[in-house]
Amino acid sequence: MIHPLIGHEEARASLAKAHRAGTLPSALRIVGPRGVGKQRLALWLGQRVLCEAPMEVESCGECRHCRRVLKLEHPDLHWYFPLPRPKGASGDKLAEKLEDARRGRLSELRDEPLYPSHRGEATAIYLAAARAIRKAAQSPAAEGRGQVFIIADAEAMVPQASSPEAANALLKVLEEPPPNTWFVLTSSEQGRLLDTIRSRTIPLHVSATSEEDAVAFLVQRGTNRDDARKAAALSSGSIGAALGYLPEENGDLGPLEHVRRDAFSLLRGALSDRPGDGYAVALGHKSAGARGLLPLLGALDVWLRDLAAVASGSESSVVNRDGLDYLRRQVQERNLHPAAVSEALPAVEAARGEARGNVNPQLVMAGLVDRLRRRLLTPMVVRQ
Repeated sequence: MIHPLIGHEEARASLAKAHRAGTLPSALRIVGPRGVGKQRLALWLGQRVLCEAPMEVESCGECRHCRRVLKLEHPDLHWYFPLPRPKGASGDKLAEKLEDARRGRLSELRDEPLYPSHRGEATAIYLAAARAIRKAAQSPAAEGRGQVFIIADAEAMVPQASSPEAANALLKVLEEPPPNTWFVLTSSEQGRLLDTIRSRTIPLHVSATSEEDAVAFLVQRGTNRDDARKAAALSSGSIGAALGYLPEENGDLGPLEHVRRDAFSLLRGALSDRPGDGYAVALGHKSAGARGLLPLLGALDVWLRDLAAVASGSESSVVNRDGLDYLRRQVQERNLHPAAVSEALPAVEAARGEARGNVNPQLVMAGLVDRLRRRLLTPMVVRQ
């Protein structure tokens, strides 16, 4: 059974009011940082829509529709999410294998509904899945109360700017959905969505829970309080991200903690007095699978913002508290100005674009190191 929804009280009240009034948008887009519970909020909304006796805000939680939604077994609640591309499959076979993979993932989520927001493998929502969604939407509801389609990480419908077919396949049904059919898209990077998708969906922005709520939730699930506090702080209250910072059961570092430390190594290499250090880090990456760099680049963004915070005297906003001494030394020894650090952030964004274009990862990282060194280690001509 899926876990209770944490936070988002204002969003829940607003959605419930619209549902009671019969004005709930048929195509909704829930946007916010990764791991803040957007998909769980979408499932909450699906439960309310299908509930036999919803209350003012919450669903009844007792009817057969509520129970089946909570078990991820309701035939009229369709949850789609990015998946790895099945090997050696194309055409009808690809559609069949993707559906098998989706059902398998749903089975896993029934056993363990909480999972880190970071996934190391490349995933996407393929054209075959978009066509399956469109076909299902045009079929009658199994229970007669309507249908809800949740499309998680909807930006993955456009894995490359030149490949918008999956997103385009849904345009017509989003614009003119069948009666009693609702679409809920979630996105952490809505800038990657096609304009035509954004124009057909009503946005709802959500933020992370408080760090205190995240800590309480993790402790309730059996996490050591110290680990919970560190994970909640690193994730700024995003429970999905916090899970990735927690130690594994075997004692290994969590996946996002590995990424965070790798990003720190990259920053140290780029700031080293020996140019070879940074390029050695770059060459340590594999020569294929550039999209796997995206979490690393996101973590590097945070380290750079922390560096800018220290340079501007705003240490209280630093996320990576364990790196504070190093960041202070760099600011002092290199006389780093906040503007110089802010000029380094576009270098990360450029690398992110190259990674999405599947450029050789070693070339992406070597180019990033070079750009970072030029922006951070070159004295500014004008300092104001």
